[in-house]
Amino acid sequence: MKQPFLAKKSLGQNFLINPKVAENIAKSINIVPGETVLEIGPGTGMLTRALLKEGARVVAIEADIRAVEVLKEAFGSEIAENKLILVHDDIRTIDFTTLTLTKNPQKGYKVAANIPYYLSGMLFQIFLESPEPPSTLTFLVQKEVAERVARSKKESILSLSIKAYGTPRYVGTVTKGNFRPQPSVDSAILSIHHISKERFQKIDEAFFFTVLKTGFSARRKHLLGNLSSLISRDALATIFDHLHIKKDARGEDLAIEKWIELAHAVSSVPTDIQN
Repeated sequence: MKQPFLAKKSLGQNFLINPKVAENIAKSINIVPGETVLEIGPGTGMLTRALLKEGARVVAIEADIRAVEVLKEAFGSEIAENKLILVHDDIRTIDFTTLTLTKNPQKGYKVAANIPYYLSGMLFQIFLESPEPPSTLTFLVQKEVAERVARSKKESILSLSIKAYGTPRYVGTVTKGNFRPQPSVDSAILSIHHISKERFQKIDEAFFFTVLKTGFSARRKHLLGNLSSLISRDALATIFDHLHIKKDARGEDLAIEKWIELAHAVSSVPTDIQN
């Protein structure tokens, strides 16, 4: 697809120019015909077209008025048929209650986007922590980020924050030559499936993240030392023994299941022996 306007560096725009990549993203979402997909930053409409081809009802949020005008012209019939709902707004400030993301709340919705790298972390948080999260979240992100989340043997705050809600999958690498202008690094398709808040049935969501962030607060310290700011070291040592966590373990060494168990155990410590 010919690029109809110049990308704005201030918006972090790198337009996808390879329709095969767009098709791969759309297929990885496993769209059921008629299902709603929220697309963030459709730009020139490359991914939009692929999502519509898969049978999705697309709600597209675009902050750049130039792109909105191009999309209106390119997808006039789809807009008229209500297959594409085009919204001129900023995903960072939009009121989601104004959007009709699904005609049937029980079916939910999915999210897909080729987003500026600097927005990745914020958008993961917005959708995963939402009271009504999508069932699937598929982003084109920096390759390094996708590898850290879905492939690394060592965990991070980002990878654990995502795994607390769903199952990440590295779908495929997208080299920088598939974009105009070219970014400085390669990208990857990262998809988060089976999103839910099931893990937080027994542990308060906010408290879990307090424990998680405290555990990573000083990277050179062992987990036991970092978490001693929350409860006594002796109480922590007992918890570590019970959960079979090594005393010299670091935050990056624990899988999400063990982090959930740890946070639950810390929350259960009587207040009279907390710090």
